[in-house]
Amino acid sequence: MDNRTADIYRILETIMDPEIPTISLVDLGIVTGVEWENDIPHVKLTPTFSGCPALRIMEQMVHEKLTETGYETPKVSTSFEVVWNTNMISEKGLTALKKHGLAPPPKHAGYIELDVLSDIACPLCDSRNTTMQTPFGPTLCRSMHYCKNCHNAFEAFKPVT
Repeated sequence: MDNRTADIYRILETIMDPEIPTISLVDLGIVTGVEWENDIPHVKLTPTFSGCPALRIMEQMVHEKLTETGYETPKVSTSFEVVWNTNMISEKGLTALKKHGLAPPPKHAGYIELDVLSDIACPLCDSRNTTMQTPFGPTLCRSMHYCKNCHNAFEAFKPVT
């Protein structure tokens, strides 16, 4: 990675996901490319889900941040060339999800069974004495769980292949 691309990534690491403000867009793994056209950066974002309601907001946030930091005419676009999956979340990002109160998704080898959603550690007390209440959470990427040890409901970030 050249210096100017590394600079773009450093800048983008300061932009937090609008739905999960403890994780940056970079650590979430949705920044999937930076290309250059005559010294103009073109940032490619890949959404976690194709219908992500925050996608346009994230594009705007990236454009505004790059403009604020001196890039006069940055380009930001959504790309589906790279298919996002939860293995793209950095270790720092997994920690940030837990800090937000979401159980981070387990790493996977490309195939996920429903049983994986049932074996989730509580992000509040780390107990695995949990049950999945429903695989459908407040957003497409989350499931709902209950911890039998600390008696708290919590959300888990679903693994996606």
